[in-house]
Amino acid sequence: METLHFRFEDGTRRIAAPPQLVGVVGSGNLEVLIEPVPLGGACEIDVKTAAVGFEATWQAVMADFHARWQLADTRIAINDMGATPAVVSLRLDQAVETMTGGTP
Repeated sequence: METLHFRFEDGTRRIAAPPQLVGVVGSGNLEVLIEPVPLGGACEIDVKTAAVGFEATWQAVMADFHARWQLADTRIAINDMGATPAVVSLRLDQAVETMTGGTP
């Protein structure tokens, strides 16, 4: 297992909803826990993944996600069992849409 941490500053979209869990950890899938927390306008994402050695790919997917949503004061925890980047993006979008009811 590998643990990665990403932090994006100066988000503009705050969410005000109870924490949400989206997805299921299983063969080739992942779960996303998203929750509002005071982080001085930042968005923090912690990833625990079985796919070791893909930090650059995770960085690209997380940067793309942050560019779409611009979340502030949000913590996201991802538990991954080898999901593809497309599935990661889908689950992240589903988690935010569950919290906001909207699109980027």
